Amino acid sequence: MPNVPQIRIPAIYMRGGTSKGVFFRLHDLPEAAQVPGPARDALLLRVIGSPDPYGKQIDGMGGATSSTSKTVILSKSSRPDHDVDYLFGQVSIDTAFVDWSGNCGNLSAAVGSFAISAGLVDPDRLPRDGMARVRVWQANIGKTIIAHVPMTDDAVQETGDFELDGVTFPAAEVQLEFLEPADEGDGEGGGSMFPTGNLVDDLEVPGVGMLKATMINAGIPTVFINAEAIGYRGTELQDAINGDADALRMFETIRAHGALRMGLIKDVAEAATRQHTPKVAFVAPPADYVSSSGKPVAAGDIDLCVRALSMGKLHHAMMGTAAVAIGTAAAIPGTLVNLAAGGGERTAVRFGHPSGTLRVGAEARHVDGDWTVTKAIMSRSARVLMEGWVRVPSESWTPSH
Repeated sequence: MPNVPQIRIPAIYMRGGTSKGVFFRLHDLPEAAQVPGPARDALLLRVIGSPDPYGKQIDGMGGATSSTSKTVILSKSSRPDHDVDYLFGQVSIDTAFVDWSGNCGNLSAAVGSFAISAGLVDPDRLPRDGMARVRVWQANIGKTIIAHVPMTDDAVQETGDFELDGVTFPAAEVQLEFLEPADEGDGEGGGSMFPTGNLVDDLEVPGVGMLKATMINAGIPTVFINAEAIGYRGTELQDAINGDADALRMFETIRAHGALRMGLIKDVAEAATRQHTPKVAFVAPPADYVSSSGKPVAAGDIDLCVRALSMGKLHHAMMGTAAVAIGTAAAIPGTLVNLAAGGGERTAVRFGHPSGTLRVGAEARHVDGDWTVTKAIMSRSARVLMEGWVRVPSESWTPSH
């Protein structure tokens, strides 16, 4: 077999929220990968180490979980009043597939920091000390995110005392504003945040039965169901579900039929090619439990319990985009999320997840018979883990391969 040299590509490996990913500047990618298509997908798959039938991603940068099998491409924004365009690719672990259908809210926390450090933000807009306001265009879903990034001595401040459940060490706080996060969608609701036109639907799921479901397009399309309806308490940790093949099949069936009902796919079989969206989550009233780190979570300290699945597995904490969906749904009286939190109007909610708790705020309004949300707000943190170049065999990702 002939020797195949490797190419090297400038990249940064970053943690954002409770996720990690490989970050690229668009113009640093090989020319063929600077545009959407097979070459870009093949390159990112090889960078991350997918598809891997062993499920470990040993020969790549991925960490064998949905939270660590992620890529980000950034470029200066050509849109007015924006600094940077942010494109997110969720890389499948065991199949040759990159899902571009949604955003990653956790990695959104790292976008502003990367953009500043990579010279993608006009230096005139950056304070020497204080809070930089980075205007991000989220290209996957066509939405604006405002990242408030702390600066010290003309550099991004990454260390601090902000603690985020699901992340072991404290860091500097980065506040994110997701502006008008509701997706316009194309379902039965004609562009509503609720694509079926209802706050709660009866969702028929083969092998499961009729479930009450809140299906919402905010942050990321999400299907919410009640934990008790499927035999759970809402206090489960990863091992209780991820080691249960029957449970995972059930959740995927719920997700697929929710996607169909939301108008995201035209046939249930298409769900296999849209793994990143929608998410499926289950909710329950507040309850005492012990988080995955051993830290007790008291029912009195939270408004509800939420567990969510990402890429076919229960998430170890909570996806940032799903947190936006939770905050938005909680703000709207009558949704399953709102009812699990006790009902009524609210502008913020603190929910329990497998790693601890998270607070997210949302501003929702009822206008002309329809619900709108102006923004959702939450705090995360971010940190550069490694910088330099990633290397890939030069012929492993070309379209002709």
